[in-house]
Amino acid sequence: MNNSKDWYEVIKQKEYLYVIREKLDKIEPRFLTKYINIFLLLGHHIALLIDTGSGLLPLKPVIDKLIGDRKLMVINTHSHFDHRGSNSEFEKIYIHENEVREISTPFDVSFLKETPNQIVKLYQEKNFKLPAANNVQPLKDGAEFNLNGIRIKVIHTPGHSNGSICLITNKGDLFTGDTAHYGSMYLPIKEEFPIILKSLYKLIKQFDSNESLQLYPSHEEYAVDKKLLIRLYKGIQNIENIWETRTYDDFLECFILKDENFRYVIQKSY
Repeated sequence: MNNSKDWYEVIKQKEYLYVIREKLDKIEPRFLTKYINIFLLLGHHIALLIDTGSGLLPLKPVIDKLIGDRKLMVINTHSHFDHRGSNSEFEKIYIHENEVREISTPFDVSFLKETPNQIVKLYQEKNFKLPAANNVQPLKDGAEFNLNGIRIKVIHTPGHSNGSICLITNKGDLFTGDTAHYGSMYLPIKEEFPIILKSLYKLIKQFDSNESLQLYPSHEEYAVDKKLLIRLYKGIQNIENIWETRTYDDFLECFILKDENFRYVIQKSY
């Protein structure tokens, strides 16, 4: 597959919201995750792209067709490769100040050389390196943007990574990045669970002012409700009770545990 049109699935979710999906399991099934969800918000004169995906194939041509003559703003929810892969295709990237350095340098994806899927040969053309972003601008918690019709607020939610953020709109959309999603949840070491629990509580509190918020995670199911946050919060709290059931994954170098809602991928303490 060498065609961006065939690789990216474009879904019109709302009049102002598109979901652009990639199949992460087609890149590397050992990540235990099926989909990458990239989101595009269309304001009257400005569009916002949330994350730039894996970088396997060009993303900008797909986005250009959707935004028309609007100006484009691009935000990374965090710096992991499947969220910053196509950063270099765009003029400017916003990311939380804690992860500016990570996307300002090339990212080595040579760990994908041994993947069983042939599609990763497309990374070989890039020498298994994702280019650095061209112009990186730092974000702080509470930063706000106006897309001329849609207002966006940044919520810093560390845990999955030090600079993870979520984005909330005045239209009732909450984009949770990798802070919360169904499927395989990548968590920090156990000693840092209080950090991600605090972040999840911060998201739960957003429902105090709008009980009908819809959640748009960066992986797997989207347009889910508050139950995701409640289940994940309680699940992390309960991990100690199922800790003896863990297995170790050599590829991910993480412990794996499961309950009825999630697969927890937990970094090994050192």
